[in-house]
Amino acid sequence: MRAPSTALAVSLLLMFLSCSRPPQGGDDGEVVILFTGDVLLDRGVRPTAEKRGVGYLFEEVQPYFEEADAVVINLECPLTDTVLPVNKQYIFRADADWASELRRVGVTHAALANNHTIDQGRGGLRDTHRHLCDAGITPMGYGLSQAERFSPTVISKSGQHIAIFNALDLPLENWLPAEDAPDICQATGEQLAQAVHEYHSAHPETRIAVVLHWGTEFQTLPTIHQRRMARRLSDAGADAIIGHHPHVLQPIDSIGSTLVFYSLGNFVFDQQPPLARTSMMARLHFRAGEPVAWDTISVQIVGNRPVVKEP
Repeated sequence: MRAPSTALAVSLLLMFLSCSRPPQGGDDGEVVILFTGDVLLDRGVRPTAEKRGVGYLFEEVQPYFEEADAVVINLECPLTDTVLPVNKQYIFRADADWASELRRVGVTHAALANNHTIDQGRGGLRDTHRHLCDAGITPMGYGLSQAERFSPTVISKSGQHIAIFNALDLPLENWLPAEDAPDICQATGEQLAQAVHEYHSAHPETRIAVVLHWGTEFQTLPTIHQRRMARRLSDAGADAIIGHHPHVLQPIDSIGSTLVFYSLGNFVFDQQPPLARTSMMARLHFRAGEPVAWDTISVQIVGNRPVVKEP
C-alpha cells in the first residue's frame, strides 16, 4: 500500500478523532481499558514532580483514569534510586517511591518494553519491576526469560479476558539481550506475530491487544515497516494495536477488524515542539461477542502535563 501524503494523513487523523465510536448500550459486561503514550518522570519533568508531586502531573486526566477498568501507560524511565547509567545518548531515571504515586492516580499497568527502562542497567530494570509490583501496578514486557517476556498480561472481568502483549521493535544502544537475566521484550514482527498466533489459537475467546514501541521519532506517518508489522499482527489474531515512540500523533487505522493506533504521542513529557505537545488517550471498550468499540480523548501537554482538550 502506498503511504498517503502528510496532509492526507493529518486529515484522516482528525476525521478519526472527531468520528470515534463510543460504546453502545450500558456498562454491564463491558471492560474499558485506557491507553496513554510516553510518561517521562525525569529531565524537564523532574522539577515539577519533586516540587508538586507526581499526582499533580496527572491531576487533569485522573478522572478519566478512575472511570476505566485498567489504565496502561508507557513508562519511559526506570524507577530506581540506584544510579548506574548505561552508556547511551539519553539517560533517564525516576525515583523509586514515585511508583506508589502512579498507582494513586489510577495507573494499573506499565509497559516496560521501550528504549529507556534499561537506562540504569539490569539492576535498575529489576528495581523498576519490583517497585511497580510493590505499588500494585502490573509491569508488562519484562521477564527473566524469553518465554516470560513474550507472555501477555491478562485482564479479566465479567467473564471476559483481554491479553496484552508488550514489545519493543527498535534497536537499543549498548544493550545485549540476555536469556536468564532481567530484560525487556525485543521482538521482530515475525516473532511477535507467532506469539500472538499461538496464544490466539490456544485461547480463541480471549481478546488480544498489542502495545508496541516502534516507528520513527517526530514522523507523523507510520513507516512501511510499521504497516507491514500491523498487517502481520492482524492476521495473527490481534484485536487492537497501540503504538508509541514517535513522540507525535500518527494516524488511526483499521485492518480488517483490527484497530491500529500507530502512535499516541507523548503524555507526560518535556518536549516543546507543538506536534510533540499534542496527544491523545485511546479508550477501548470490550464486550463479549462484539467488535472492539473505541473512542479517543484529545490531550494538550501544558507545563509537561496532559490537559484534556474541550471538544
